[in-house]
Amino acid sequence: MSAGNLLVELFVEELPPKALKRLGEAFAAALAESLVVQGLAEANATVTNFASPRRLGAHVAGVLARAADRPVATKLMPVAVGLDASGEPTAALLKRLAALGADASAADRLRREGEGKQVALFLDSIAPGVGLADGLQQALEAAMAKLPIPKVMSYQLADGWSTVNFVRPVHGLVALHGTEVVPLSVLGLAAGRTTQGHRFEARTNPVVLRSADGYAEQMRDDGAVIAGFADRRAEIARQLAAAAAQLGLAPIEDDALLDEVTALVERPNVLVGKFDEAFLEVPQECLILTMKANQKYFPLLDADGRLTDSFLIVSNISPADASAVVAGNERVVRPRLADARFFFDQDRKKTLDSRVLGLAKVVYHNRLGTQGERVTRVQAIARAIGERLGGAPMALKADQAALLAKADLLTDMVGEFPELQGIMGRYYAQHDGLADDIAFAIEDHYKPRFAGDALPRNEVGVCVALADKLETLAGLFGIGEKPSGDKDPFALRRHALGVIRMLTEKPALHALRLDALLEDALAAFPAGLLGDVRAELENFIYDRISGVQREQGFSANEVDAVLSLRPPVLADIARRLDAVRAFAGLPEAASLAAANKRVGNILKKAESDAGAAPDAARFVEVEEKALFAALMEIGPRADTAFAAGDHTASLQALAALKAPVDAFFDKVMVNVDDAALKANRLALLGQLHRTMNRVADLSRLAA
Repeated sequence: MSAGNLLVELFVEELPPKALKRLGEAFAAALAESLVVQGLAEANATVTNFASPRRLGAHVAGVLARAADRPVATKLMPVAVGLDASGEPTAALLKRLAALGADASAADRLRREGEGKQVALFLDSIAPGVGLADGLQQALEAAMAKLPIPKVMSYQLADGWSTVNFVRPVHGLVALHGTEVVPLSVLGLAAGRTTQGHRFEARTNPVVLRSADGYAEQMRDDGAVIAGFADRRAEIARQLAAAAAQLGLAPIEDDALLDEVTALVERPNVLVGKFDEAFLEVPQECLILTMKANQKYFPLLDADGRLTDSFLIVSNISPADASAVVAGNERVVRPRLADARFFFDQDRKKTLDSRVLGLAKVVYHNRLGTQGERVTRVQAIARAIGERLGGAPMALKADQAALLAKADLLTDMVGEFPELQGIMGRYYAQHDGLADDIAFAIEDHYKPRFAGDALPRNEVGVCVALADKLETLAGLFGIGEKPSGDKDPFALRRHALGVIRMLTEKPALHALRLDALLEDALAAFPAGLLGDVRAELENFIYDRISGVQREQGFSANEVDAVLSLRPPVLADIARRLDAVRAFAGLPEAASLAAANKRVGNILKKAESDAGAAPDAARFVEVEEKALFAALMEIGPRADTAFAAGDHTASLQALAALKAPVDAFFDKVMVNVDDAALKANRLALLGQLHRTMNRVADLSRLAA
């Protein structure tokens, strides 16, 4: 079978820029997958995707002109149904064979498979391989149907009657196998070798493609288009760095913006623009956001990370004299920056404190009340945390920061740019003369906002951030708004991870207990508003911890052993896991884990309370006396190490229990007829169980 490289391109109207990268990747992947399934391409075939504002394309290496024939086994029916008593084909079998295009003689070639009553008749045949034209038609239609299209458009074809649906109207189709056009059609378009280059700068337009392999090069040379998304992105990044370096500055790093700009241009040309230096009096976050969000510019920063009055424009044209392009962009950005300055000036005419009452008119959730009511709850939780961390002074600061934390939601700047909530609160708090620890707490109470984000800078910020996340978790869990599957509309998993990070990474919080914090959070709500969700919420947080620890390399058994005890101090979990891993490496570990599991099972089945202390005078057997003596010696050592936080030493002290534990189970019967003796032995096992499971439930390590 002859093989060649395949190119498919859809020439479309401007695609949605924020979805372009994903569309290009999905189109190429789905096309190649279908070709592989049909036997037209190898599973490891090299696939290159192309995506520009006006095209989606894919290049697949080593595609066959026709797939190889393949054997097919068709199950017909049970032997008892297909053959009569004399072994002749029944009418039902002949009818089935006819439906498959086989004549009666095929009955002599049928294969039997199975045993007993499950024996069935199979027809073995050879299915001819699909041709490329038919296979590619199917693959292209499947790829287009699978595209993750944000919003489908309906449009009429050239005949004026037919209506089709796609992400954007398609005006051209290219399908080349090597140098040959593959005959197929979609959306009323027949495949050819002609496409369009850059609207203004193509050397030849239309571009007549010579071969599948020369597509990228010919589009660059003749069409003035960098068709590959990754290639175009790399070129933009190179030009941005070069233009900034000439000024001794650095472009702001923003992968999402770079992706979006890559999706807006086909032939990037980076230019330098400037704005009035007076605008730098406005907080740089405001100016940066308006330039990025509204104009897709790259602000330039100096060596200290401060915004300068220069910015970079990624143009889609490369005129000999770019001054008109630069001037036009400078003219457009000026009113945007002026709006930001106006918002900033207007907002500072009112204090944050004066805005707090307005939060009572802003609905937070129809079942949880207004933002004003929410602020009251966050204050209560923040005060309780502050009291634990630093007494009354810290509680007072946490209360003040929590009161003002949401006030900037009512400012003009945050109304225009919601991304600036918290940040603007900090600026306005400083303008109002508030202390920096309060101001920074207002900004930081949203942190961490995403994986890898910084934590709040000071203890006041930690109090409010922790309170804000706990209030969100308690409130939404309490009214049944819980994550389900991959749906988490209120980002509760992210909030839980934020709580975990603060409690484990902030030394000031290492002594705080999760159970006490959840009590504070739930107590902040009016009685009867929430359901009884404390246990469920606690499990939700420990589930997140489990995922985090497994990502860090601990095994499922190790994590389960520690978290099954629900350690209330989350900062203690890492030390416990390290101790469990060290214990698991001891030669005595497997035997002790198995014994621990056996002890747990015995105690579960026991009717009496095994929590009482054993009475040494009641012991009869040498082995139970020896085990009790070992516990009296080893237990205090393990407990002392545990109390000191040395969990590794606490667990390793247990290794000396292996011999007396093994001897006890070899020689001593626990469930004897003598009730008093049985109760005493159960009490001994209860003490053993408590001693062994201070750090972790070691039975979870048993194979």
